[in-house]
Amino acid sequence: MNYSYFADLGRRACLLALCLGYLGAGNASAQTPAKTRPAAPKGAFYTNKYPNLLREAGYSQADIDQKVAQAYHDVFEGPNKVYFEVGDSLAYVSDVKNEDARTEGLSYGLMVAVQLDKKEVFDRLWRWSKQHLQHQSGPLAGYFAWSINTTTMKRNSEGPASDGELYFVTSLLFAANRWGNDTGINYYQEARRILDASWKKDGTGDVYNLFNTKHKQISFVPVGEMYNWTDPSYHVPAFLEVWAEYAKDGHAQFYRDCADTARVFLHRACAAPTGLNYDYTEFSGRPHATKWAPPAFRYDSWRVPMNIAMDYVWFGKDPRWQQQYAQRFQGFLRAKGLNTFEDQFNVDGSRPDFILPAGKVKKLRHSLGLVATSAAASLMSPDAKRLDFVHALWQAKLAPYEDGYFDPYYDGLLYLFSLMHLSGKYQLIKPQAARLPSSK
Repeated sequence: MNYSYFADLGRRACLLALCLGYLGAGNASAQTPAKTRPAAPKGAFYTNKYPNLLREAGYSQADIDQKVAQAYHDVFEGPNKVYFEVGDSLAYVSDVKNEDARTEGLSYGLMVAVQLDKKEVFDRLWRWSKQHLQHQSGPLAGYFAWSINTTTMKRNSEGPASDGELYFVTSLLFAANRWGNDTGINYYQEARRILDASWKKDGTGDVYNLFNTKHKQISFVPVGEMYNWTDPSYHVPAFLEVWAEYAKDGHAQFYRDCADTARVFLHRACAAPTGLNYDYTEFSGRPHATKWAPPAFRYDSWRVPMNIAMDYVWFGKDPRWQQQYAQRFQGFLRAKGLNTFEDQFNVDGSRPDFILPAGKVKKLRHSLGLVATSAAASLMSPDAKRLDFVHALWQAKLAPYEDGYFDPYYDGLLYLFSLMHLSGKYQLIKPQAARLPSSK
């Protein structure tokens, strides 16, 4: 979910109106590779082998492990942490600059915790999310309110954001596979509750399935008119393959179809020579204008290259296009300056007239979040210079910018995710008895 201040205001207004309603009723040529790596015939789901691009870049395993551990510490435990424990059994992740907790960050926290085998952190986050955000009755039962003020504990909106549920379900399925379901929380049952509730949504109260069942694409919000358009950064085909494999709810083929549709959609959404996409689009991939910002590549869009790289590594079902996309995307950023590219663009690569604020700060900058996700794209790039982006991330710091602006939440979580991907630590977690993780 877009994390900017103005976008939040517009979205909250839209979701509030919907909830009240139901309650009342620049061309840069792609880099030419000196030598193209052949695509792996199968992804890590089939081989249990995950690339460690940080080792390939020349860093020692000890330094890599320390780098990931330090990033986790900074985001979850350090003086600028975004993870806060409540009592002896609860915790939340806060978008501190926007003074709220949101399903985006809470579900990201769950994914980090299950990937790094931090069960207590996972359980605390899940209990808090379920207690404070999950609807227990009414048309939205099973879904989560997407934002809550952590001071007043008043929900900023009752409506869900589909990316939160996407990550909740996938993280819960991974937790079930890693820890089983008899250690205090039945993770599989909790995942099924969200999925089963989604399948019961038939438009009553203007609430629908998380996925637009006609288009087989994830909705921006499964409520009202927002059910009929989407956000490219919500298209994570690898997660839908996971659902098809482990949800076992009778909808495996639908999830596989949605994964394939997401790949085709991303071809259209990222068709520009720059590789850039709009934050919000129609199901066709064409731009969708919102009340809070004209169409452009902005904060939500940063996640797209990392999502595509995950699909490339885990399943490898669309390698040719994904490699070509990575070349276009990184080639564009390189042309803008590897250490200076800014964080918002028109999809043709020009600077947008409207700059979407981050929190209360309205300024273009060389943002760590985009540095991180552009480095993750190196996992699928055949370009001979792809490691330049990896080195740039390694040298980057999760620290305040020169003007004092600091975002340990969005920048921090994307930074941590990218390091996990590049080190081979972000994996498709299989049932423990069948899981044989390894790195190459």
